[in-house]
Amino acid sequence: MAFDFKKEFKEFYMPEKKPGVVNVPRMNYLAARVKGDPNLEGGEYQQSIELLYGIAFTIKMSKMGSRRIAGYFDFVVPPLEGFWRQDGATEIDYDHKERFQGISAVRLPDFVAKADFDWAVQEATRKKKRDFSKVEFLTLSEGECVQCMHVGPYDEEPATAALMREYIESRGYVLDLTEQRTHHEIYLSDPRRVPPEKIKTVVRLPIKRA
Repeated sequence: MAFDFKKEFKEFYMPEKKPGVVNVPRMNYLAARVKGDPNLEGGEYQQSIELLYGIAFTIKMSKMGSRRIAGYFDFVVPPLEGFWRQDGATEIDYDHKERFQGISAVRLPDFVAKADFDWAVQEATRKKKRDFSKVEFLTLSEGECVQCMHVGPYDEEPATAALMREYIESRGYVLDLTEQRTHHEIYLSDPRRVPPEKIKTVVRLPIKRA
C-alpha cells in the first residue's frame, strides 16, 4: 500500500477545527514562486500547479523506468500547499489577494535528494515537452506554529484566522510572520469536486513567545 502522508502524519494534515500548537520539522518541497490572486484563472499560481504535479508524478512513477532512487517507497502524492505573504503587511489581508506573494508547493518524501529532483525536472521536460525550470527544490523548517482546520469556502478563512489570533494571544504567543515564516495553507480538497461548504484547508501561522 502506498505511503500516505495525510494518514501517517495526521498532526500536520488533519488538525482539529479548533486552534492548537504544533512543532513542524524540516521538510523538503517541490516549489514554485508565484505572485497575484491565487484564484485568478491562468494566473501564476494556477500555472504552477501543473508544473509541481508534473515533477511529483515523475518521481512517483520512477519505479516504472530506469531510474532507481535510493530508499524509494511508493507514496500518495501529498496535497498542494501555499506559503503566502504580502509586502508591508503584518497579517494576510484577504481583501487584497492581488497583492499575494508566495510559494506554491508539494511535499517531497525524504528519500528524494537534490540529484533526484534534477533528474525529475529533466525527465519531465523531455517527456512533456514543456519548461519546468520554475520549479525548485526547497527545504523549510517552520518550527512552532498554531494551526486549525478550516471547513468551508476559502473566502471565509478570515473567521478562522481571527479565532487563531485569539488563541495565540490567550496562550502568551504573538504572530511571527516574516519573509521566511509565512501564512501557510494546505489544500486537502479539490474545489472542482467538493462543494464549497465542505472544502477542507489546514491554516497554519508561525508564532513565538510574547
